[in-house]
Amino acid sequence: MKIAILGTGSVGRTLAVRLAGLGHDVTIGTRDVEATLARTDAGGGGDAHFADWVAKNPAITLTGFADAAAGAELVVNATNGGASLDVLTEVGNRGLDGKIVLDLANPLDFSRGMPPTLFVKDTDSLGEQIQRAFPAARVVKSLNTLTAELMAHPGNLPEASTVFVSGNDIDAKHTVTALLTEFGHQDVIDLGDITTARGPEMLLPVWLRLWGALGTPVFNVKIVR
Repeated sequence: MKIAILGTGSVGRTLAVRLAGLGHDVTIGTRDVEATLARTDAGGGGDAHFADWVAKNPAITLTGFADAAAGAELVVNATNGGASLDVLTEVGNRGLDGKIVLDLANPLDFSRGMPPTLFVKDTDSLGEQIQRAFPAARVVKSLNTLTAELMAHPGNLPEASTVFVSGNDIDAKHTVTALLTEFGHQDVIDLGDITTARGPEMLLPVWLRLWGALGTPVFNVKIVR
């Protein structure tokens, strides 16, 4: 599958490497390619510059947001939640219409420090905002309740745990569920239409406090039934 990942942070990089390793055609999108290549926040694995990460992953193409989405069958929103709508607007309807948009972002508001609050909740969600902004896209909310490592490698936990999908398009959810299964996720619960994205987004305050209590983000919930 041709997959575009929007966002070059740890989530975007981790998923790009995993998807490429599974045989998918992966492009990772950024706002400014030259600025990204010059970044010194590293690409993980001890790389000094983002350019080093790109060199180590020649199967992954780095390009602008719109160009990344243009040739994709599935677009992954791995951007910061506060920037998601701006980034997707830069891509535009032409790049998103008819495509599955796998939304991983969380509406985290850091304006009052840590821990962050949510800038949308209860009666709306970021997933719904994206679907309203791009009505011809097929938005599926998933994986937002996990750290990047476990999104891509759920088998790193000693037992299977649970992830969720929310979206209006049944076929899109089936495609995303198949992708999650490729990653190794064994328990995927379909919560319903895109309004149900409010639930997993509102898990983040609990998730953040669990991280503080456990001293690690490498954990997940399991729905026992």
